[in-house]
Amino acid sequence: MDFDISAPHFHDEDKARAYLEARRWPNGPFCPHCGVTDERITKLEGEKHRPGLYQCNDCHGQFSVTVGTLYERSHIPLHKWLLATHLMTASKKGVSAHQLHRMLGITYKSAWFMAHRIREGLPPRKPEPVGGEGKTIEADETYVGGKERNKHRSKRNSDNIGGVGKEAVFSLVERGGKVRSQHVANVTAANLRPILREQLKDADKTALMTDGEGQYRLVRDMFASHETVNHGIGEYVRGNAHTNTIEGYFSILKRGIIGTYHHVSPQHLKRYLAEFDFRYNERTALGVDDKMRADRALAGIEGRRLTYRRINKPAA
Repeated sequence: MDFDISAPHFHDEDKARAYLEARRWPNGPFCPHCGVTDERITKLEGEKHRPGLYQCNDCHGQFSVTVGTLYERSHIPLHKWLLATHLMTASKKGVSAHQLHRMLGITYKSAWFMAHRIREGLPPRKPEPVGGEGKTIEADETYVGGKERNKHRSKRNSDNIGGVGKEAVFSLVERGGKVRSQHVANVTAANLRPILREQLKDADKTALMTDGEGQYRLVRDMFASHETVNHGIGEYVRGNAHTNTIEGYFSILKRGIIGTYHHVSPQHLKRYLAEFDFRYNERTALGVDDKMRADRALAGIEGRRLTYRRINKPAA
């Protein structure tokens, strides 16, 4: 069953804390300082202690459920963090910082920082490779941001030739499975080979589907088979050969960036890609509803604290 936006843990701090404790500590609390588990931990209650405070009887450290997570030391109430996480993971094309600012009643700066901290927790720490025996992978690139060199240029040409200040995004989609996206400096065979080695499982047993761009012909030796469609002559489907799956993903990505975020800086593009990848990989077609998706996002907050200074550090 999907989340109800009027659920108590989205509006009450005590219920929000209990909700997060049940998900982060399903077997009882553990100390984030020394790792001691439930039987050596005492809940501190009474007027002298803030709600949700625990003490470890081994290291004598005190902690709450947010210590060691993205939410640590945040002045924003926990129930607003849970609501923001739900809104971002349930909205197919994302939620802007301005929208979070208005809905949560916090400053725009806080909403912007909050959204980036939530994105930080979305990518899996050890993403499973895509592909494998009997699997088909579609690979393609698109360009986001910047300005078109020629406003009359077709969508197809703008996607693949780019424009002033445009950033290249390379993605792999497993048909009926998951997507892996990466911000790349240039879409060349030399740049794609290490990405393919890292992201694919048993590439030599995987079928590859692409358009007719030259860089893909230079990596076909890695795959069991390689078929192309020639968009330049209006060919989009030929039997089982097509890139419609990945084009569908790119349409969601671009609609989100253009219609929701309007502008994405190159420095933070990787975080936005992680957000769109997460929602696609945890989509309804794979049996994941809004509640499950938000709970899976909460599973990624552990050990991923993101400071304002770090998030504004120029990209290397």
